[in-house]
Amino acid sequence: MDKLKILQVEVELVQGDITQQDDIDVIVNAANAQLETGGGVAGAIHRAAGHGLAEECRPMAPIKPGEAVISSGHQLPNPFVIHCLGPVYGVDQPSDALLADCYRNALLLADEHKLASIAFPSISTGAFGYPIKPAAGIALDTIKAIVPSLKNIQKIRIVLFDQTDFETFDKKLGQLNI
Repeated sequence: MDKLKILQVEVELVQGDITQQDDIDVIVNAANAQLETGGGVAGAIHRAAGHGLAEECRPMAPIKPGEAVISSGHQLPNPFVIHCLGPVYGVDQPSDALLADCYRNALLLADEHKLASIAFPSISTGAFGYPIKPAAGIALDTIKAIVPSLKNIQKIRIVLFDQTDFETFDKKLGQLNI
């Protein structure tokens, strides 16, 4: 199972590069507090978007764990980027609530901007050390819970770079009770 429908919203998983989702209105950056170029997802998005992204983001920083802000996509194929600061596992507490806030706040922000599609990476599971299994459950449970309140979002994609992460999310997706 790599996709399912929750009410009117298609939720799908793909293995690939978050910066190559050219059919999506907004991609989510697993950002750092200063919204600067970093490693992992943030580095890839900033490299693909060009230096204008960092310039636009500078006045919005710093953000707190769980918070989401929106910028334009610059040289990305997507018109917008939502930047979320995920929790550092074992440091930012309560990490499960803060991780859920990332997904919830990004979805609400995209919906508020009347965007129809959004793509997420696996937030906090890279350098921030969040274990993939609980992170996948939190991501998908949060998406399931928020979908009924969304008015504009029609597609939610989770883009996983790593095959093992994809398989973990796919297993959790199959366990969602819809």
